[in-house]
Amino acid sequence: MSKTVKEIAVLVNGDVVGDGDIRIERIRSIEEAKTGDLTFVANPKYREWLASTEASAVLVPPGTEAAGKTLIIVADPYLHLGKLLAEFYPEEVCTPGIAEDTFISAEAEVSPGVTVFPCVTVDRGAKIGRNVVLYPGVYIGRHVTIGEGTTIYPNVTIYRRTQIGCRVIIHAGVVIGSDGFGFARPGVGNEKIPQVGYVQIDDDVEIGANTTIDRGTLGKTWIQRGTKIDNLVQIAHNVVIGENSVIVSQTGISGSTKLGKGVITGGQAGLVGHINLGDHVMVGAQSGVHEDVPANQVVSGSPHMPHRHWLRVMASLIRLPDMRKTIQDMQKKIEELEKRYD
Repeated sequence: MSKTVKEIAVLVNGDVVGDGDIRIERIRSIEEAKTGDLTFVANPKYREWLASTEASAVLVPPGTEAAGKTLIIVADPYLHLGKLLAEFYPEEVCTPGIAEDTFISAEAEVSPGVTVFPCVTVDRGAKIGRNVVLYPGVYIGRHVTIGEGTTIYPNVTIYRRTQIGCRVIIHAGVVIGSDGFGFARPGVGNEKIPQVGYVQIDDDVEIGANTTIDRGTLGKTWIQRGTKIDNLVQIAHNVVIGENSVIVSQTGISGSTKLGKGVITGGQAGLVGHINLGDHVMVGAQSGVHEDVPANQVVSGSPHMPHRHWLRVMASLIRLPDMRKTIQDMQKKIEELEKRYD
């Protein structure tokens, strides 16, 4: 694909500074870009690359200046980069059809326009919506429903009664609807509690590779509309994650915890069970959240605390060896003064 800078500016509703007739053939990172490439600056730390980049044009935020460079000024360069990547590098469209080497139960419902690759299993009672794509090795369990336009990548396992909405993207190796981790008399008898609930995944959710989402003990585990889940995330039984939340890699969420709308968890965060996080809470990487967090709070650390307080704690932690030495010196002086007084 080839477009002029002016044509690209129209696509992203941006303003051109420089030569709008330059043709753009590719999109590359600012470190690798060459003539004919478009790049972008979203993070301020990359602005120093503006002077040396060989890119023909750069997407930049308002207020950016770079002598001799052609710039496209947009409010959010990263957001508009996504739109341009989809334009320049569109996803390959699969040809609808069902491969011979599959098993689809006679009691399953498969809509027109579905693409089913080899080695897929669709069990009885399952309902597959229009334009769904099932890649090799996918297992769709009994009475699962999958909405229109959903894409499920290789080796995904979806257990019975799971409900998946429209335009959901599920990456390779995901397991949805496996047993919640419920045992009576733990450490003594470990008697299994049957997990008879299900999982509900709403529209426009994306789930990263090798993530696991357990079904409810009773009722449902619920991932609400627009939520994005990274690779290697564990979501336990009866968890609820609110709309448009972002759950980053290696986060673990224990059973019956509820997250509000727009919650963001950093990598390796751990949330204990039966707590509530309000809307737009942010949890720092490697934090351990042990109790409810009100809406619009930013927390870090383990156990968690307000983020600014955690920063002060970390700053003090670095100085602990010097502080210890100072205290030891003060103790010696106090002992010497006490001896003199006696």
